[in-house]
Amino acid sequence: MPNPQTAEQTGLKVPNNKNQYEVSQDDLPVHCPMPGSSLWDSHPKVFIAFDKNGKGKCPYCGCEYTLIG
Repeated sequence: MPNPQTAEQTGLKVPNNKNQYEVSQDDLPVHCPMPGSSLWDSHPKVFIAFDKNGKGKCPYCGCEYTLIG
């Protein structure tokens, strides 16, 4: 389980600061926010479903994900 006390940690990525991500098959399953993000200032974790064109979108923040490779 991720540590919920991430507000006190340094070196974490700011969640939802990008609105487009490219991910590979090795990253599956993909969830938003991405691994390594702080949790205290983000939305709940949601797994991203990809369509037949390799596109997915977070229903909370609208980040778009593209499956490459």
